[in-house]
Amino acid sequence: MEELATIIASASPLVYAVVGETISEKAGVINLSLDGSIMLSAMSAFAVAFLTGNAWLGFLAAVAVSALFAALVAFASIELRLNQIAVGFVLFLLGAKLASFLGDPYVGEIAAHVEPMPIPLLADIPFLGPVLFDHNLSVYGSYVALIGAYLFLYRTRKGLELQGVGERPEAAFARGLPVNRLRYLYTIVGGAIVGLAGAAFSLDVKLGWRDGLTENFGWIALAIVIFGGWNPVRAALGCYLFGGLQLAALKLQPVWPDLSQILPMLPFALMIFALLLVYMDSFRRLGDRHPNLRRFIASDPPSAIGTAFRRE
Repeated sequence: MEELATIIASASPLVYAVVGETISEKAGVINLSLDGSIMLSAMSAFAVAFLTGNAWLGFLAAVAVSALFAALVAFASIELRLNQIAVGFVLFLLGAKLASFLGDPYVGEIAAHVEPMPIPLLADIPFLGPVLFDHNLSVYGSYVALIGAYLFLYRTRKGLELQGVGERPEAAFARGLPVNRLRYLYTIVGGAIVGLAGAAFSLDVKLGWRDGLTENFGWIALAIVIFGGWNPVRAALGCYLFGGLQLAALKLQPVWPDLSQILPMLPFALMIFALLLVYMDSFRRLGDRHPNLRRFIASDPPSAIGTAFRRE
């Protein structure tokens, strides 16, 4: 039970990241700057929390930084018609270098962090209480982001319009939708949610700042979005799977001390392997045979992802 609670808590930053990136990619924009923007938002959150003594102001700073990076990706794609992959990669490098340079004065410092906040009554439920409801607002926020994204995407008209913009922008435009304006909106919203991931790392899960604190987690989040078939629920399961692999690697270090340098890298390799399995034909055939399951097992990207829409 304690291990499950640890997995839920440690995976919450990744949940924020994959939910935010799923929203962006559903709208047709790939934000490849994820690793750099998470790192810079983690540093910004810690710096603001350290300077102000308020962790929630740190979260706001992280949201603003990551939303700005996402807006730059959207602007480059929509207005300048530049390649989203290239722009995102350049911004990833910029974010990582800025985080390293600007964050140097805060290495080793102690800042305000998110305090534990068990939910009354719910935390007392046998098994489920300690696993799901004995955490803090950062973890509970990841539940809200996950459930809210799922309901919005699949249970609201606005969510269907978002998917239409990412799947068939020409048809969406013909029906009167402002395609590029919606792409701006949802890319920035997705980027803002990604910023919460950075803050959750430095003010909750890892508590502190050092160079490379969140390194590679952005790339893992991008992989989990694909693993999740651009579905936030399945992507969240991928986050918890990754969290479980990390915990297992940590538990195995005393057992196999000679592999202490290799074990921390295993979750990353295994997650990529799981991603490859998703693309096996058997998964696609299963989705074809059971249409009701296709939403959860399909891995087809939005049709217009990575492309610019031009009004003729």
